[in-house]
Amino acid sequence: MSLSPANAPRPDEDAVLAGDPLDRSKDAFIAHWADMGSSWGVPRSVAEVHALLFIEGRPLCAEDIMERLQVSRGSVSTTLRTLADWGIVTRSRQRGERKEFFEAEQDVWNLLSLIVRARKRRELEPLLAALEDTKAVADDDASADPAALKAHLARLDSMHDALRRLDRLSDRFIGRGGKGLDVAVRLLSSLL
Repeated sequence: MSLSPANAPRPDEDAVLAGDPLDRSKDAFIAHWADMGSSWGVPRSVAEVHALLFIEGRPLCAEDIMERLQVSRGSVSTTLRTLADWGIVTRSRQRGERKEFFEAEQDVWNLLSLIVRARKRRELEPLLAALEDTKAVADDDASADPAALKAHLARLDSMHDALRRLDRLSDRFIGRGGKGLDVAVRLLSSLL
C-alpha cells in the first residue's frame, strides 16, 4: 500500500482498513510525520520521504521511494538531496548494485539533535544577527527621543538576551550525538 501525493485524494477508509496492519501503521506514521513537518514549514514531500526512510529502517533506492509514495523521480531526487544536506539521510552503495541507496538516521536523539541544529542555523542564528543589526541602527539615531530610545533598546536587549540563552542552551543539548537532549528531557520530565 502506498501513500497518495498531497494533492491527490486520500484512499477511502475501507481500502486503508483492508491493508496489512504493519503497512497501515507505517502509512499512519508517514502521514502524521508529514503533517507535523508541514506545520513546521517543511515541504510535505520532504517529510514523507524522511518518514518512509526512518520507519522502514533500511536503505531504499529512489525507485523504491517513488513507488511507495507515488511521487516523481524529480521530487524524490530533490527531496533526498535536501535531507542529505540536513544530515538526517545518508547515501550508500550496496555491493553488486549500481543504484544509490538512502537511509535515515535511526538514533532518535541524534536525529532530533540534527533537526535542532539545522533549525538553529536557519532560524535562530539569523534572528540574533538581525537583532544586533537592529540595535546598531537604533544606537546610531541621534535624533531619537532619549527615553523612547532607552525603552526600545531595553526591549531589543531583553529579546536578544533570551534568544542568546536559548542558543547557548541548544548548543549544550545538541552536542554529544543528541545525548545532551536526551538527558535534558529526562531531567525536565522528572521535575514536572
